[in-house]
Amino acid sequence: MNLKASFTTKSASSRLRFREIIVADRMTKSQRSYTMSRIKSKGNQSTELKTVAIFKEYGIKGWRRNQKVEGNPDFIFRQQKVAIFIDGCFWHGCPKCYIPPKSNIAYWETKIARNRKRDRTITKVLTGKNWTVLRFWEHSLMRPKYVANKVLHALSAIEPIDKN
Repeated sequence: MNLKASFTTKSASSRLRFREIIVADRMTKSQRSYTMSRIKSKGNQSTELKTVAIFKEYGIKGWRRNQKVEGNPDFIFRQQKVAIFIDGCFWHGCPKCYIPPKSNIAYWETKIARNRKRDRTITKVLTGKNWTVLRFWEHSLMRPKYVANKVLHALSAIEPIDKN
């Protein structure tokens, strides 16, 4: 139940020295795993903020975040039933950017495969409920015009639903 921590110090001779200390962890491995599993994600703020900036730049209005829709899309347009997911290149195994970790390989392969399977399942569920689902890789946010055009096309292709 020990954790190692490294830190740097500057000596009098201005050289960096790396020191390693051992910190006692008061939890067992299973307790730590349970505790960490209880921490719920609030979304990747940097990618969501980039997407908000794209929406504002291109005048895309009517979107909402953190709405209770199956699969927890990053953004929704409820009236048009459009759900947008911004998939992180690492966490969702982007074929262009994903570089697998060199340690704990079996764990990461399983984790990424499970994420991708969940993505496919959520997309099928939402499309089965007449939602249009857009998925963007994190790296595609570097092409704001591409993202905006896809969103605008999805929004214009659907007739607004009247509440009456």
